[in-house]
Amino acid sequence: MAPLRKAGRPTPPTPQRPFLKWAGNKFRILEHILPMLPEGERLVEPFAGSAALFLNSDYDRYLLSDSNADLISLYNLLKQEGTGFIDYCGQYFIPRNNQEKRYYRLRDQFNECDEPRLRAALFVYLNRHGYNGLCRYNASGGFNVPFGRYKRPYFPQKEMFAFHQRAQCAEFLLGDFEQTMQQARTGDVIYCDPPYVPLSPSANFTTYSAGGFSLDDQQQLADLAQNCAGRNIPVLISNHNTAYTRKIYQQANKNKRFKVQRYISCNGKKRNSAGEILALFK
Repeated sequence: MAPLRKAGRPTPPTPQRPFLKWAGNKFRILEHILPMLPEGERLVEPFAGSAALFLNSDYDRYLLSDSNADLISLYNLLKQEGTGFIDYCGQYFIPRNNQEKRYYRLRDQFNECDEPRLRAALFVYLNRHGYNGLCRYNASGGFNVPFGRYKRPYFPQKEMFAFHQRAQCAEFLLGDFEQTMQQARTGDVIYCDPPYVPLSPSANFTTYSAGGFSLDDQQQLADLAQNCAGRNIPVLISNHNTAYTRKIYQQANKNKRFKVQRYISCNGKKRNSAGEILALFK
């Protein structure tokens, strides 16, 4: 068995930013997460999201999964094709496409498209041109984020190439958190960043993939974390610091609570700090 590597370390001098804008992106709180990560050979992330932790941690191998098929398809195409796919995505980042009518036309094309490469490129376009970088679908599975009205949307060419290079030691799978956690073995470390327990009815952002994420799902995740810890597989979970999360994480061996600024609210006056909790089961 390969020697264990020390994963918990300070944030790198120049952290690598994800190429996707993402609600709940962990880039800004790496300094809290990284020191709590145990040693291991492989990091398993059942909620891939923007992959900020994957890009900035120190494991030999990675397994990232997500229930969002568009996200996993994009990551696999970028891993396989590299610069060819990046250039293909870049063609959509032109002034003509940064117009409201054009945005909705391309959004319709995305929703009607089933060709993986085109759909993935449009996903990158929508992510950077849509409102607040949201990824949201309606009940029918249609992407429904409105136009973002940015002066000059940024094309993340360098960030995509860095992801491509890093991805050569990673596996990206479509699946839910239960399926992924059941695949974990001794030597793995699991980091879970589920859709957060809402702080209020207007603060629920669980519709980035169809189906949402219920309180029963939150409890199931906590139970699975405890089960994995019993098999010598440590699990670190992020969430809002609420009475509910403190209750379901009460079996954790260690937790850390801190404040973090929220930027996803459409009302700038409501972008206040929120309590965050990291719970480690080991």
